[in-house]
Amino acid sequence: MIQLRGMTWNHPRGYGPLLLLSELFKEQHPSVEITWDCRSLKDFGDYPVNILAQKYDIIMIDHPHVGICSSQGVLVPLDEWVDRDFLDDQSKNSTGPSHFSYQWDGKQRAFAVDAAAQVAAYRPDLLNTATLPRFWDEAIGLAKSLPANQHVGWPLCPTDAMCSFLSLCADIGGYNFFDETRGIPLWVGVAALEILFEMLPLLHHGSLYMNPIQMYDMMAQTHEIAYIPLAFGYSNYARPGATGKIIKFGNIPTTSGIPKGSLLGGVGIAVSALSDHIPLAVEFAKYTAHSDVQRREYFSGGGQPGHAVAWRDHQVNLRSNNFFQDTIATLENSYMRPRNQAFPEFQEQAGLLLHEMLSQAAEGTSVQARIVVERMNGIYRYALRCE
Repeated sequence: MIQLRGMTWNHPRGYGPLLLLSELFKEQHPSVEITWDCRSLKDFGDYPVNILAQKYDIIMIDHPHVGICSSQGVLVPLDEWVDRDFLDDQSKNSTGPSHFSYQWDGKQRAFAVDAAAQVAAYRPDLLNTATLPRFWDEAIGLAKSLPANQHVGWPLCPTDAMCSFLSLCADIGGYNFFDETRGIPLWVGVAALEILFEMLPLLHHGSLYMNPIQMYDMMAQTHEIAYIPLAFGYSNYARPGATGKIIKFGNIPTTSGIPKGSLLGGVGIAVSALSDHIPLAVEFAKYTAHSDVQRREYFSGGGQPGHAVAWRDHQVNLRSNNFFQDTIATLENSYMRPRNQAFPEFQEQAGLLLHEMLSQAAEGTSVQARIVVERMNGIYRYALRCE
């Protein structure tokens, strides 16, 4: 029996489809068994992939780590193992920049089997309108108009606060706002922070302490949160049978009314270059990314497909309250953050700083946006020097 080991992340969206597909793969390859371990959502974004590659054959990765992984040589260049027609199909059917986010130095380091970006969410039984805010001033107006026992929520734990800040920056400053030698233009960062600071006193009191999963759980199980303007989307909460009330999803508010700049998330399936079973691991990765599997078994297993055929599929949308149809404009206009070796460390440390400043502002302390952005850029320059 050949044993393959995989590492994913600890949420039904992360492990559900892989457990199902591993069983189906075993039916085709009786001598192969794939077992999966899970890491936390935070570790998914932070834990070094080069360490995981020493232990696991198949690794679900976050695209900002592609630059580091490529320099370390720990991921298999998948384009050297699969046929051109398959790669062309993946490229043609990328949901937004998902497929391209796993390319580095001309090589495909993972397949985008899961696509996500920050989208808007709402409780249709609490909001009496089918029209979600398109502009930030409409989102602010909505927050002010809700009944006293209902609120706008916004997951702003350190990681997600930074992700939302980057989404705001990309909306305000365009997709190339980030200078990879100097950081964030001052005027862009200040304008983004001003939106955060204006919304902050109107938000649910738990916002600063929650990630998207925690906030969606509260949103589904209580009547406290009616709307979220920016959070990574989870189609699981839109499906019949989900725990609690159904949550619906839509496009984000922006400064222009066009849903652009949302930070790209999602998950890629990669193969360790240190694996003793690279051909089999690549075959499983290819199987997982196939369009038919994505729109059927991958979705049915609780996954959030990356292939655009699944996003357009009538049955997939019917079974998810149109999650994919209603958010695809945001995904197609999403922002792919830098993937150089300095960026993951910068994002983590700048997120801690931003969260500290938001916490101080929430307590009534005067916080100068300009100083926050300057300190962030100092963190980035230090991370560059430490590459």
